[in-house]
Amino acid sequence: MNIGWAFHSAALRYPELTALDDGQRRLTYRDWYERAAGVAGALRRRGVRPGDRVAAAMRQSEGVATLYMAIQLAGAVAVPISFRFGPRELGHCLRDSGARLLFADESVLGAVGELDEVPDAIDSAEIDELAGGDSLDAADANDDSGLSVILYTSGTTGTPKGVPRTHRAEHAASAAHVIQCRYALGESTLGLQTVAHTMGIRSLLSMVLVNGKYVPAPSLTEGDALGLLARLQVSALYLVPTAFHILLGQMEAGPVRLPACRKIAYAGAPMTASLVERCVAAFEPEVFVNHYGSTEIYTFTVSPDQRHKPGCAGRPGLHSRIRVVTASRERPVPPGETVGCGELGEIIASMDGDEAFNGYLNRPEATESAIRESWYYTGDLGRLDADGDLWVEGRVDDMVITGGENVYPLEVEDVVSRHPKVAEAVVCGLPDEKWGQVVAAFVVARPGVELEASEIDVFVRASDLARYKRPRRVIVVSEIPKSPVGKILRRLLIAGQYEAVGS
Repeated sequence: MNIGWAFHSAALRYPELTALDDGQRRLTYRDWYERAAGVAGALRRRGVRPGDRVAAAMRQSEGVATLYMAIQLAGAVAVPISFRFGPRELGHCLRDSGARLLFADESVLGAVGELDEVPDAIDSAEIDELAGGDSLDAADANDDSGLSVILYTSGTTGTPKGVPRTHRAEHAASAAHVIQCRYALGESTLGLQTVAHTMGIRSLLSMVLVNGKYVPAPSLTEGDALGLLARLQVSALYLVPTAFHILLGQMEAGPVRLPACRKIAYAGAPMTASLVERCVAAFEPEVFVNHYGSTEIYTFTVSPDQRHKPGCAGRPGLHSRIRVVTASRERPVPPGETVGCGELGEIIASMDGDEAFNGYLNRPEATESAIRESWYYTGDLGRLDADGDLWVEGRVDDMVITGGENVYPLEVEDVVSRHPKVAEAVVCGLPDEKWGQVVAAFVVARPGVELEASEIDVFVRASDLARYKRPRRVIVVSEIPKSPVGKILRRLLIAGQYEAVGS
């Protein structure tokens, strides 16, 4: 199923339904399709042909959503790039993808100005003008083997890797997301994640498939995000745990309720049991999903009811198969035997499902390392419980070995984060001459609260956490460093790149 054709079908099916509303501009499906088709026509007049790559480095907005759909209608390949990338990363993505055009907004003009080579650049403010010309209709419905998008990993451990994804993979992932999150006709969701991230694209395309309302927002801390959610009766949220931290803090400070928002889901990182409990109390959700996956293969597993098993990653998704195999901290991990129930190992996912990519762009060595015998090696540690449900324990490289004992950060984080003064907690292994590594907890206090490291120590000692797992160091910090898509950057904490509070 071609994504452009699916968009056209949505406009024909329910042209009068609201498709997009950012609080300032409201577009029906008829309006939005005509606007995107106009931009697609402008792309064609600028020489963009099917298969050409069109890059966009923009903050979340109506414009970036419209441009994304226009690229699909034109049969081109979208290359969304994080607006948080610096000149080095931005330049790499443009060269690596072979982008013919670059749409940029004011958030990236500084980085663009530092590049030696830039493709034909267009100010995103011109999208309104581009939409007014002759339009271009959708590509053929059966043309689903070509590329729809090239996504770039966030580059937290090196040069960003390009992940090419076909129309078939994108449609399959979006349809699975609709089913797995139990979206209905006319659903509405917050478009908070940028379309440079697979979660952001899934929020956008899932709404198209159900003729839902997409509500783009640049952040939760700019403007009145809570007011927008309430006023537009947003019914579903799909966010990283960090975003739920922020949103819950705002709701609890109000206090504010969002009674229309009864379907919530998270992905991108594990959620502690205490955060799950706060979400249940704040939203009283009918649906509460943990989606575990990646840019490369959208869905690994899905847990449909976090109230029942907080933090559980669940079972394989609609198009997925997984195994848990013998793990090693050394890379590459050799193909291991499947481990038994309850044993810890590396999670691997089948490449045979429709949601999977076919390999990294221009990176054969990365492809060879990650994919072996039709299985994708995730680098994540996990275990299967007696019910057959998966529990993700962290990254292979995040495991702490202290005095010869293995400690998995999530288990310790779950205990520390239950302290009433703690907003966020991250556990790392810091080098130590005696123990090899010591367990260290980096904590952020809740707003307006003073927190001493000794309070965490007393709290953890009173828990049932094994003694060797208790943090030997507790560091109160102003914030936890994160990647552009909200993933925790433990390597920066280990390197001492943080601002300690009260020291």
